[in-house]
Amino acid sequence: MRYKKIDKTGDELSILGYGCMRYPRKNGMVDFKETKKQIRMAIDNGVNYFDTAYMYPQSEEILGKILLDGYRERVKIATKVQISKINSREDINKIFQKQLTRLQTDYIDYYLLHDIDIENWEKFREMNLLSFIKDEQNKGRIKNFGFSFHGNINNFKKILDDYDWDMILIQYNYIDENYQVGKEGLEYAASKGVGIVIMEPLRGGLLINKLSNESKKLIESFSIKRSPAEWALRWLWNDEKVDVVVSGMSTQEDIVENTAIASEMKPNSLNENELELINKLKNSFKDNIAVDCTGCGYCLPCQYGVDIPLSFSFLNDKVLFGGVRFPVFYLLKTMENKSYASACVKCGACEKKCPQNILIMKELDNAKYSLEKWYYKVIYKIFKLING
Repeated sequence: MRYKKIDKTGDELSILGYGCMRYPRKNGMVDFKETKKQIRMAIDNGVNYFDTAYMYPQSEEILGKILLDGYRERVKIATKVQISKINSREDINKIFQKQLTRLQTDYIDYYLLHDIDIENWEKFREMNLLSFIKDEQNKGRIKNFGFSFHGNINNFKKILDDYDWDMILIQYNYIDENYQVGKEGLEYAASKGVGIVIMEPLRGGLLINKLSNESKKLIESFSIKRSPAEWALRWLWNDEKVDVVVSGMSTQEDIVENTAIASEMKPNSLNENELELINKLKNSFKDNIAVDCTGCGYCLPCQYGVDIPLSFSFLNDKVLFGGVRFPVFYLLKTMENKSYASACVKCGACEKKCPQNILIMKELDNAKYSLEKWYYKVIYKIFKLING
């Protein structure tokens, strides 16, 4: 495993971090046995940065249990808190105490404000909650302080300039080079000397599972044989300003592949032909995708029950791959609980929460027209009859 020293904090962090938002599941529940096996396997293979959050279901509790037996001392824990859940110092103190209890630890290595914007950052400051952070740092219970961000570059710079941050967490990958914070924000953060952690390196799985046939052919025909995930990770680690890339690894195979890449990949090691391939993949993806959605789920819950990320995922499948199977599978997933796109009443609440600034109501209309045609519903009913 390759490590980078974070100048601001002095920590030696593995360049591959472990994302704890979605653990392996079995029968609709988190598979604790498999999750434990995978997390400890990652640590034994050199991963020492673990990203979780107060709002990730069961994430902190499960990680805390797994890091017993001496594993806690081998890792750095990064967890987050939502400013929208806080209205007083008492609120953040209760949440922080609960996080320590869940994680079965007496300190947090990296404490991040989750998905902040100008408004809630100003709210945090006005409530004088920075004094809470400083007090906990003096007690040694918060080692470093940072934030995660999904907004535009101008607001990112304002927030970054407004405090002496230790760490930031930003969305970045080869199709988001000029999106949200993008390359400009990455370079600006690097100039400040803060630690830079990358989320969404595979764009919510889109850079693996939703590649067009054109992109697949480009990868298969290239002289060096690598998986789509490896190309995406190598592109990130090729940039010396990237400190840690957080990957939501869900199988043991993912861990083996990703730790192997992280052990030998060095900055500025991709040649011109390799970089040109990734540029072609980026252009192909942008040309073919229907909705530029990461599936983060921040638009949820919809009060009318619409599963927005699922609708967009199936719309992208339909556009990229064609055929009737995706509309039928979509109806199988959504008809019973009425979570389909046409349940949208255009209240607009989702658009205010979307970090990608997607015109969700418009795109749900596109999903409805593409996936809910009458003949797809007929095929769906026939399928249901045949399969009971």
